[in-house]
Amino acid sequence: MKYVTIILFVLVAVIAISYVSAEPIPWNPFKELERAGQNIRDAIISAGPAVDVVARAQKIARGEDVDEEE
Repeated sequence: MKYVTIILFVLVAVIAISYVSAEPIPWNPFKELERAGQNIRDAIISAGPAVDVVARAQKIARGEDVDEEE
């Protein structure tokens, strides 16, 4: 009777281990889309000062009055 219990336990353990897999989590396209959106947002924020410089240069070229506070 003890041999049957041991064999049954080993069989259950092997089956339990065989169902466990080390596969990575499936690819989530929404996570990639969110990361791309964050990169675009960061690029726009970092380009802000350069856009202000270009706008001021255009105003100077047109001969308009340029305020430093804008």
